[in-house]
Amino acid sequence: MSDDLFNNKLNEEQEDTLTNRQGHPVTNNQNLRTVGNRGPAVLENYDFLEKISHFDRERIPERVVHARGAGAHGYFEAYGTAGDEPVSKYTRAKLFQVKGKQTPVFVRFSSVIHGGHSPETLRDPRGFAVKFYTEDGNWDLVGNNLKIFFIRDAIKFPDMIHAFKPDPITNIQDGERFFDFCASSPESFHMVTFVYSPWGIPANYRMMQGSGVNTYKWVNQEGVAVLVKYHWEPKQGIKNLTQQQASEIQGTSFNHATQDLHDAIKEGDYPEWELLVQIMSDDEHPELDFDPLDDTKLWPEDLFPWLPVGKMTLNKNPDDYFTEVEQVAFGTGVLVDGLDFSDDKMLQGRTFSYSDTQRHRVGANYLQLPINSPKKRVATNQSGGQMQYKLDRAPGQNPHINYEPSILGGLKEAEQDGIEYTPYIEGKLVRESIDRQSNTKQAGDTYRNFEEWERADLISNLVSDLSNCDPRIQVKMIALADEADEEYGRRLREGLAQASTKGSSQKPLGNRDGDKAPDEAVAKGHDADPY
Repeated sequence: MSDDLFNNKLNEEQEDTLTNRQGHPVTNNQNLRTVGNRGPAVLENYDFLEKISHFDRERIPERVVHARGAGAHGYFEAYGTAGDEPVSKYTRAKLFQVKGKQTPVFVRFSSVIHGGHSPETLRDPRGFAVKFYTEDGNWDLVGNNLKIFFIRDAIKFPDMIHAFKPDPITNIQDGERFFDFCASSPESFHMVTFVYSPWGIPANYRMMQGSGVNTYKWVNQEGVAVLVKYHWEPKQGIKNLTQQQASEIQGTSFNHATQDLHDAIKEGDYPEWELLVQIMSDDEHPELDFDPLDDTKLWPEDLFPWLPVGKMTLNKNPDDYFTEVEQVAFGTGVLVDGLDFSDDKMLQGRTFSYSDTQRHRVGANYLQLPINSPKKRVATNQSGGQMQYKLDRAPGQNPHINYEPSILGGLKEAEQDGIEYTPYIEGKLVRESIDRQSNTKQAGDTYRNFEEWERADLISNLVSDLSNCDPRIQVKMIALADEADEEYGRRLREGLAQASTKGSSQKPLGNRDGDKAPDEAVAKGHDADPY
């Protein structure tokens, strides 16, 4: 059949002609096919059925955490050094080696607890996930804005999220549930100190820090490994909000951070972050009063300085939110040669969970989507599963051979580049917490390092929520604050002694008067007659 037939004017089809997914031109997109112009409709409305059935499925299952997000494209430019030394001393990962080398990236910023259209002013950690499209395949650096976490063992993660999410009966976030978990998990107190301070409400995504949170390893060409922590520092400066400021902004917009990111990039004011690392020898470091694999702890900067290794610039907004920001899928197990896992128990648990949830949420072939696929050749023996639309085959590969090893023209293993890292592991299999817990010391350091306005906001926010909690929870939280810092404990105790107990804990975290909103809506509402 001649190609000219497809371009014949009789088809009335141009480049901008609306079609359905089968490629059929749609001649009437305003009206169902009905018996008479009043109906009823007939079952043969194919264009309508395709359109409405797709609409019914336009939302894939929402992320259980980090549902609310914004994203952008950009690039990472390597310095070729880690501080004053060649980066090759520590890692053979190719994206870091050459000064000026650029690697494409996609970044997704997010909040954690609430749904896809929740206000971006809520008190909550913020996600900071970066997908590097390297020449060796993808590397996902999945982290948060804050450099520590609530817990140090992955088995507690579902319980933590359940406690922080809305009550399963009322569907309202409840501070008593939050503090019930935190008071019973003393390792969370350092993170509570950050989250209830202004650091718990970044002003926007451009002006917040990022962190890998977990401890990873770098491996060099000789197979020698070091422990590493990642830190993103915004070149735009850092800005946080008090609870009052956040409430005022929320009164005018619940999308302010997404809008800020989009508008800055659109106007050419490209946000930048410098990537810095902390490096530590790969051992237990008994000289420290904490375990370096503990995610609730900061590594002291005076002992383990921040070494700049590159800079990231975001310079392109997504072409389509759903295709890119919503369907982008990250995983802590997505590493390239020269990067490796540590024994960090949170990292070990996340590495299964992240990729597992992407296969549930987006599908078994989520890595074939353009936003997730590496920008290099892919050749696997994997096939089948929902929504597969191509085969990961190599040129000349025998199509009958979907296994390895084979002598009949199948895929072959790659050669090892560099000496393989082979850590020595010995010990009994146990279910125990780490030894050096030091649950409150760094919380005290953080409290003392806050400026006075930050300390005042922290105490005010804690009192606002704890005053409506069970007294047993209050006692535990005061004890943790006392242990962290004498002033911290005293101010919290005095604040709770003076606070009203007539309110409710059913409100967004740290919000002063959220529990009064239902009555205020009735009192302030205007009467109206039925129509």
